[in-house]
Amino acid sequence: MTGESDRMFPRRLFAVLGVLLFVFVNLVECGDVYKIGVGIADITGPAAEINMMGYAQLGQRTAGIHLRQFSRAFIVDDGKSRVLFISLDVGMTSQVVYLETVKALRAKYGDLYTEKNVCISSTHTHAGPGGFLQYALYIVTSQGFIRQSYDSIVKGIIKSVHAAHHSMQPGYIFWNEGDLYNASINRSPTSYLSNPPEERAKYASNVDTNMFLLKFTDLKLKPIGMINWFAVHCTSMNNTNDLISSDNKGYASILFEKKMNGNKHIGKGPFVAAFAQANEGDVSPNTAGPRCIDTGLPCDSDTSTCDGQNLKCIAFGPGKDMFESTKIIGQKQYEKALELFETANSPISGPVGFAHQFVDMTSVKLQFNKTANATTCKPSMGYSFGAGTIDGPGGFDFKQGTKSGSLFWNLVRDLIAMPSQELQDCQKPKPILLPTGEMQFPYPWQPAIVPTQILKIGQLAIVAVPAEFTTMSGRRTRNAVKSILDNCSSNKNSKVVIAGLSNTYSSYVATYEEYQVQRYEGASTIYGQHTLQAYIEEFERLAKSLCSGKPLPDGPKPASLLDKEISLQPGVIFDTPYIGKSFGDVMKNVQGFYKPGDTVTVSFVSGHPRNNLMRECTFMTVERFNHSTGNWSVIATDSDWETKFHWVRTNIVLGHSEATASWDIPENTQSGKYRIRHYGYSKSIFQKITPYKGTSKTFVIKNLL
Repeated sequence: MTGESDRMFPRRLFAVLGVLLFVFVNLVECGDVYKIGVGIADITGPAAEINMMGYAQLGQRTAGIHLRQFSRAFIVDDGKSRVLFISLDVGMTSQVVYLETVKALRAKYGDLYTEKNVCISSTHTHAGPGGFLQYALYIVTSQGFIRQSYDSIVKGIIKSVHAAHHSMQPGYIFWNEGDLYNASINRSPTSYLSNPPEERAKYASNVDTNMFLLKFTDLKLKPIGMINWFAVHCTSMNNTNDLISSDNKGYASILFEKKMNGNKHIGKGPFVAAFAQANEGDVSPNTAGPRCIDTGLPCDSDTSTCDGQNLKCIAFGPGKDMFESTKIIGQKQYEKALELFETANSPISGPVGFAHQFVDMTSVKLQFNKTANATTCKPSMGYSFGAGTIDGPGGFDFKQGTKSGSLFWNLVRDLIAMPSQELQDCQKPKPILLPTGEMQFPYPWQPAIVPTQILKIGQLAIVAVPAEFTTMSGRRTRNAVKSILDNCSSNKNSKVVIAGLSNTYSSYVATYEEYQVQRYEGASTIYGQHTLQAYIEEFERLAKSLCSGKPLPDGPKPASLLDKEISLQPGVIFDTPYIGKSFGDVMKNVQGFYKPGDTVTVSFVSGHPRNNLMRECTFMTVERFNHSTGNWSVIATDSDWETKFHWVRTNIVLGHSEATASWDIPENTQSGKYRIRHYGYSKSIFQKITPYKGTSKTFVIKNLL
């Protein structure tokens, strides 16, 4: 009898667990069943000698990797309609990337993925290689178009979509939202204060603290993916940084994916977590705020200067350096997202849909009443654009809040391109520094035609904006779309999020009132003071189209300039090792013993990282010896937070270079034997590219805990 009871016990236990699971599943209202797919792929660009996109600093060029960049793709299909949302760890979505990616997807999948139902949004990291945008203004500092940057992004996107497409399965979607405090500040508070008092009174803060989250599960409620939208600039890594990094949002994604995938290497697990961007135009992660770096005193609030100089007014914090600040802001986003994810039980229900239209933003006509007419303008950048922001000041004597030009800078500008009187009148009160809409050599300097789009998943509307909307600009846009959708819905409970920097980059969108102040955001609102209203009316049309089911005309499709792009950036000529050395040889080796909290550093004779970008691979590994198997196991790569891969050309003429791999030993590291390895490719004077690898000597870690 005892034996029979022992055999019956597991069956009874499983039966009880099955009943409990059934009860739990039925207690959770799951909503509609969708087909869901998630995918991730490496998009890390050239890690050496390429200008970084974001701060427009000529001297800020890539010299290694701290965190790799990824594309994260999410597909939702209700059986009748399908949408694809992609979040990229890059500065912004280039129009040529958008157009050519969709072209490649259509070639592979037919009409499943088109301009209409594909949204490519970017996190806005300022620590990635540039040169992938198609308009001249955005690739001046990168010495033109960088094909490697472009290719790494497009190929990675396609791979992530392929993974999402082939992982599609039936599942549920849940939503949740909550406030995240102390992770952001408004970097143009005086500009925000220009908005109507009665409008500002509706909100508790001058930044959006709301985080909106989607949780994706299979039919057994096993999590398979997550997207959240939260507005904060990815400028924790400042303009002195030379290592590729996905910044605070990328770090948050890494933390979330490692937790859900059981500490698998980044990008290698099935669960995908995107920390997407929202209306971050005037929102900084540097929460200690701006101060004068020479005196420590507050900056001038209107101009963000110290003794008249913008270079001295810089925002810092919350950490002691940019790495700690990135970690803190990323950790805050991760913790809030995890809290929302674990308590997300409100189901997404309803059809999937999309609305899309290309719009020529240079000549949108607006009528505010029966007598007042207005129009948008050809693009222009104002004087305050040259001043930069408190996250990354510009140069010369430019100041934020500038409403008049100067004789000297007007003369300099006119040597490049003199703005027409019509353009100057249209852009008032902006003093024009660059009349980009009238600059066409060697091709257009900024976009005229932009895509506008709304993706709808049940009661959620994702408003894909092709620019950086300020806090209040995003709020007005969300409210306008929600009003339309609520009026055509029985439950009047539409949820609306802004997906920032989507499908094309056209700089900033400030409110009409903020534009009058002409701080950086207003000076970078390129289509004039009525830009926001033009966008609001367009997104209202898209929302009405979703309600009625009647598609809008496609609008004037912009041209891909891929075949016209020019690059002045030289390629890799050749590499040679030092005399008596080979590629991969150790130049400076490790010590014999370390403890958790120490940093291990080793240098190798190296080839140029642009010889092979090592996408889906790594330039370095940290390995631990497994005594039970006699093998070495990889415990960290160049995509992990605790590693840094740094490269430097030591002799340009002779083609010498060195790579330094460092590892900050985590506190929970096991005692044992370790080593660090470096992988790379060298190019001979005959242009032959050859792989190599190098290995440090073995070192021991003693964890005394």
